[in-house]
Amino acid sequence: MAFPVGFGWAAATAAYQIEGGWDADGKGPCVWDTFTHQGGERVFKNQTGDVACGSYTLWEEDLKCIKQLGLTHYRFSLSWSRLLPDGTTGFINQKGIDYYNKIIDDLLKNGVTPIVTLYHFDLPQALEDQGGWLSESIIESFDKYAQFCFSTFGDRVKQWITINEANVLSVMAYDLGMFPPGIPHCGTGGYQAAHNLIKAHARSWHSYDSLFRKEQKGMVSLSLFAVWLEPTDPNSVSDQEAAKRAIKFHLDFFAKPIFIDGDYPEVVKSQIASMSQKQGYSSSRLPEFTEEEKKMIKGTADFFAVQYYTTRLIKYQENKKGELGILQDVEIEFFPDPSWKNVDWIYVVPWGVRKLLKYIKDTYNNPVIYITENGFPQRDPAPLDDTQRWEHFRQTFQELFKAIQLDKVNLQVYCAWSLLDNFEWNQGYSSRFGLFHVDFEDPARPRVPYTSAKEYAKIIRNNGLEAHL
Repeated sequence: MAFPVGFGWAAATAAYQIEGGWDADGKGPCVWDTFTHQGGERVFKNQTGDVACGSYTLWEEDLKCIKQLGLTHYRFSLSWSRLLPDGTTGFINQKGIDYYNKIIDDLLKNGVTPIVTLYHFDLPQALEDQGGWLSESIIESFDKYAQFCFSTFGDRVKQWITINEANVLSVMAYDLGMFPPGIPHCGTGGYQAAHNLIKAHARSWHSYDSLFRKEQKGMVSLSLFAVWLEPTDPNSVSDQEAAKRAIKFHLDFFAKPIFIDGDYPEVVKSQIASMSQKQGYSSSRLPEFTEEEKKMIKGTADFFAVQYYTTRLIKYQENKKGELGILQDVEIEFFPDPSWKNVDWIYVVPWGVRKLLKYIKDTYNNPVIYITENGFPQRDPAPLDDTQRWEHFRQTFQELFKAIQLDKVNLQVYCAWSLLDNFEWNQGYSSRFGLFHVDFEDPARPRVPYTSAKEYAKIIRNNGLEAHL
């Protein structure tokens, strides 16, 4: 079961989740610094990313882990407020540039290709104070930041992700209020933020295209989170329609404008418009793109970056009372099959990733696909001999192999989430996704490989599984 020659085997991390050094060497505060310092049990045990894995001072230890695995690629994110403390190029923090230069240079010296995310949920607080992603002014701020990163690091970085999981960020931060700034705007904020995220991504792609691509010859995309969605009752037309509609809202909401035609799916526009009308709004709660914006957005990705963790069953649920909210707009309920194993929200459904990849291939004209995150958590305290978890990885690799060989999906890179146990947002340190165990009680933050790390290293050495389909 050898994967194609040159297949990319990676692991991924994100700045706020591993770096620590929250106020070190001139770094400005980001929204997660503010949010976690406010307490209020919004994060497990009021934990913070102030120290996290200590990667800001322990990069060499991370590099040892990367070399031990034999990774071909390493995906990490830049802390916007470490580079630009107030989010603007008015003040540039040289210590931040030095830190990321060292990471990039060390990776290249060791034959590892960097995949760099510009923004992974950690907006500079100064920009949130001006309205964050609800304000249109963020589009220009993001574009200027992106250009700064392209010009500073793009001579060596050839694979860029502009925004991590824009579809999660818009809902969690600005609709439900579970991520910072922590203020819910049910049924309105998520759409407004999404609208600005799409335009910011497109603007920065065009900046790369016109100012940097010719010389740097890199690729730019954004990463989208995707749960595979199946109808609860395959014989029910209303469940089938609900599952299709759910994918349109969940994935195609962002992917269709960017990859196909610059605009939201028709069913998304019609559902939200009709719900808005019933609720007494004078116009749809979903903003509209102008014709000029549609032209600007269309075709602004060089590969399809997707993050898959789990699958859900979908059932039609009519919004009789006209309640406000994104799920209510889609008119669905979702839940797992009782037979699926789970840890927290992740139900282990390896076949879901194959179906998702096939859907992307068929819907988006067979693009180059990177899986920029996929993984399985263990609850704390996690056993180092995580054979059960490794079995989930192994089954996933079998499904990826089938997707490539049988479905002819153009999958080129796989990133395991995560290199290290880290700060998992609202779950703090209670959920451990790392290939390497980190002892958060020990100031030295030692990294110790789980069995999964040793097994993953074998997969990378063999460029695939030794077993048969």
